[in-house]
Amino acid sequence: MKILTNFVKIKKVIMQTTDTVLMIEPISFGYNAQTAENNYFQVNSENSETQEKALAEFKNFVEKLRSKGINVITVKDTLEPHTPDSIFPNNWVSFGSDGRVFLYPMFAPNRRDERRPEILEEIKNHGFEIKEIDDISHYEKEDKFLEGTGSMIFDHEHKIAYGSVSLRLDEELFMKFCHKIGYEPVVFHSFQTAGTDRLPIYHTNVMMCVADQFVVICLDCIDDELEREKVQEVIKATEKELIEISEEQMQQFAGNMLQVCNSEGKTFLVMSETAYKSLTPEQISNIEKYSEIIYSDLNTIEVNGGGSARCMLAEVFLPRK
Repeated sequence: MKILTNFVKIKKVIMQTTDTVLMIEPISFGYNAQTAENNYFQVNSENSETQEKALAEFKNFVEKLRSKGINVITVKDTLEPHTPDSIFPNNWVSFGSDGRVFLYPMFAPNRRDERRPEILEEIKNHGFEIKEIDDISHYEKEDKFLEGTGSMIFDHEHKIAYGSVSLRLDEELFMKFCHKIGYEPVVFHSFQTAGTDRLPIYHTNVMMCVADQFVVICLDCIDDELEREKVQEVIKATEKELIEISEEQMQQFAGNMLQVCNSEGKTFLVMSETAYKSLTPEQISNIEKYSEIIYSDLNTIEVNGGGSARCMLAEVFLPRK
């Protein structure tokens, strides 16, 4: 495994965590049949109260983050065009520490309207500098998709990108993107049991979370033994503690976590209440060695949207003006 020798030699100059996140306030949240084609976490329980409940969950989540000193930039969604999944902005945009913004190709046609220029303007209005916008969404015309930090998990300190191949992560496009940003790609395939079938997991970030000193991952989802060993070896080479979760816990969104920090540099691991309740005392203890846990009730969003806490947070690493 020759490529592994390069990982530990890279000087850690890039921060893994940010103190600023973008969140999109829902205005017409609901079940999205287009994404449900390959998101097996989604369950259609939509009713007349779905938007109201999702909004309440959103606002409570924002307040919890802000109470810990985390900078949350919120932007309201729009009624038209209808974008039921706009609450998950990390799939269409990322904000790099070099001032570069990437706009990503999305699988579901009704998610492509989430790419709103005024949201980027709002980020700038909060004192951040955007030096370049790199729009790679044109790959949608070739039916090639790469859904941001949903499909890719970054170890910024070691310049590694983990990617689980699915309809939301085209392997060739993933490799090209990693070459463009100077990150080493780690490609694998992960699966979940849906009914009687073993099907690809739609986003890497539901089965894996990379933090500054640890990695939470469901290795049981990587069915191929050689691929599973490769991922373990890469994590080991970065000297991060591996905290393993079961597939049952992954189904409860225990892999859909994000580490953030506040203005004082204190780190937090953010997750949903569903995810937190699925963890064992030992797993919680292992996490709390490194970061305080923040969890919030996101049940309506999780059930209908098929995404959880991490999906709702787009990290802002941009330089300040």
